[in-house]
Amino acid sequence: MDQTPNAAAEPKPPLAIRVGFNLALRCPAPTPMIVTLGVHASRSGDLLEADPLQVTPAVPLRPYVDSYGNLCHRLVAPAGLLRIHGSGLVADSGLSDPVWPELEQKPVEDLPDDVLLFLLASRFCESDLLTDIAWSNFDGAPTGWGRVQAICDFVHQHVRFDYNRSSPTKSALQTLESREGVCRDFTHLAIALCRSMNIPARYCTGYLTDIEVPLPHSAMDFSAWFEAYLGDGWHGFDPRNNTPRIGRILIARGRDAADVALTTSFGPSVLESFEVWAA
Repeated sequence: MDQTPNAAAEPKPPLAIRVGFNLALRCPAPTPMIVTLGVHASRSGDLLEADPLQVTPAVPLRPYVDSYGNLCHRLVAPAGLLRIHGSGLVADSGLSDPVWPELEQKPVEDLPDDVLLFLLASRFCESDLLTDIAWSNFDGAPTGWGRVQAICDFVHQHVRFDYNRSSPTKSALQTLESREGVCRDFTHLAIALCRSMNIPARYCTGYLTDIEVPLPHSAMDFSAWFEAYLGDGWHGFDPRNNTPRIGRILIARGRDAADVALTTSFGPSVLESFEVWAA
């Protein structure tokens, strides 16, 4: 990965990125749901056009903010087909992801209280089961940014991207064993290894453009990456792509993918169609 600090990047003109999605779900009976599909509050000031959630047929939507600060909506999907749509325009700097190799890791005893949660094992990130593997591979890596990047390099080199080799229940340990998966699997493994090394890490989901990415492009999808707590703040890493990218727009953060599911159905539902765009 290019380690050039972001401060040295050449100025680029700002961008206006159109983001959005169309989903269609079919339910055999009225089904309560949680939907987490809006641009995150941390980017609300960048919205040139708002991205309100729209559903067809129209049903009542009740917004709330979850314990991780993500905007969610509650609804009851009627029996039959439910279409969920959103579209917005987001101002972006046009700069690639920042790289700050000088950032150091804080000792656990000096971490803020609200960061400690992201050191713990979670549903898809079994850091407690990966401790020996993590320390045997990364104990000699430079502390701080260098160690997180070494973890990203390891995951990027050891896991093969394949849309057909994942499942909604695949965990970090299973990804390491199979060496195959999608961006959420790369991210879960990197998070678990960071936590095993006492580096707080949290899961992120959102839009990611293909700006300045060589052709051919795969079909657009929501993307997963993570943030590690270094220095006095959170900083993004992407083990699947493992190179700075332009146009990363956050939707939600949590311990792992279980906390930021795009839709959570409390009953049977089948995804019939799915479309995402960010350009």
